Amino acid sequence: MNAPPEQPALARKGSWLRTVRAIAWSLIGLRRGSEYRQDVENLNPLHIIAVGLVAIFLLVIGLIGLVHWIV
Repeated sequence: MNAPPEQPALARKGSWLRTVRAIAWSLIGLRRGSEYRQDVENLNPLHIIAVGLVAIFLLVIGLIGLVHWIV
């Protein structure tokens, strides 16, 4: 019944690679519930925001490039 004490969200030591992987799976919509819970417990929110912004930027640049290539 005793749960381990939670770390403050900004003090978590989530790796950048794990964050990138979590964001990539989330963007395409394929994420299991157990993996989502692990991400919530382990990843640093600032890493998630930074990687998410970079991923969205790259997605938009990729789509613009695709449109220019087609047209």
